[in-house]
Amino acid sequence: IHDGSRSQLASMDNTGGMGFAELLAQPGVFEEIELRSRFGFLAFHGGPVERVTTMIARMAAERSGSSFYAIDQPEDRPLHIPSIRVDPAESPTLTRFYEHVDAVCTVHGYGRDKEKQWILLGGRNRELASLARQELEDRLSQQFRVIDELEEIPKGLRGVHDRNPVNVARQQGVQVELPPGVRWNWDARQWGDAEGLEPTATIDAVVDALTAMATGWLAR
Repeated sequence: IHDGSRSQLASMDNTGGMGFAELLAQPGVFEEIELRSRFGFLAFHGGPVERVTTMIARMAAERSGSSFYAIDQPEDRPLHIPSIRVDPAESPTLTRFYEHVDAVCTVHGYGRDKEKQWILLGGRNRELASLARQELEDRLSQQFRVIDELEEIPKGLRGVHDRNPVNVARQQGVQVELPPGVRWNWDARQWGDAEGLEPTATIDAVVDALTAMATGWLAR
């Protein structure tokens, strides 16, 4: 599997230094928002940029009654803007989202071959990351290694910068990085969010784990 969007763009910017407001102004780029509970899921690298992340964030938000924010883009020209440029000050919609939620889970995909079987849990809310690890291991430990020790996560995927959207909420959050093996439909030989496909058992397990994480956090 080759996740061209993330493996090639995780360490570079293919927008020519474009700002967040400029990205949102591009034809065919739009924001989605649903305000529910004080916990929120985000997929700001969603749509064709990091495949299946919007699906997972949306399903987990719906099942847990959480809030949801995503950005979709045209299939033929996905633009990867670095996370630290996703600035609420440049989006009234994202500002409204952060005014509503207390803690968040940002859902990402990556495609580095070396870590292809790892689920990586970054972000500054380490208590939430630990809760996510427990729920993911309960469902997926036989297939994937789940890592929440920051020192074991590649530096570019740790999500600890203060301008990273995972750390903007009042209680900050957890950044979930999913490898291609989680997001790929092996039977259909397509990404799991391809039109007409039902979520795979693996995708459903991730959604269930993130749903339980959000529900557990809200019940604290």
